Amino acid sequence: MRSDPDNPARPAPGTVLCALDEIPSPGAKGFRFRQDEALFAGFVVRQGEAVFGYVDSCPHAGWPMAGFAGRYLTRDNDLILCGGHAALFRIEDGVCLAGPCPGQTLTPWPVRIQAGEVRTT
Repeated sequence: MRSDPDNPARPAPGTVLCALDEIPSPGAKGFRFRQDEALFAGFVVRQGEAVFGYVDSCPHAGWPMAGFAGRYLTRDNDLILCGGHAALFRIEDGVCLAGPCPGQTLTPWPVRIQAGEVRTT
């Protein structure tokens, strides 16, 4: 999966992803976009009225972050969890706190809330 900004499947700025209320607080939701053979995968984490978006790719292994259950967060909903090897990432900035990639970061996917909707930036 390509995560670079030139990926033709990456949604354009201003694309509506979902209503804010579709993401529990705290909680997360994944998104997939395809154009021809290109795929873009991202996820959004909500904490109250704040949202944080990341490309859905582990910086250590390159696989999707959510495990089989589709969860992006720990049971306490306080950290992002890589389902592949249990690395833990801070929600606010995507920095790895524990696991095989300490100090590495998730790739940001800029999102914002506008008129009750989560949109790409």
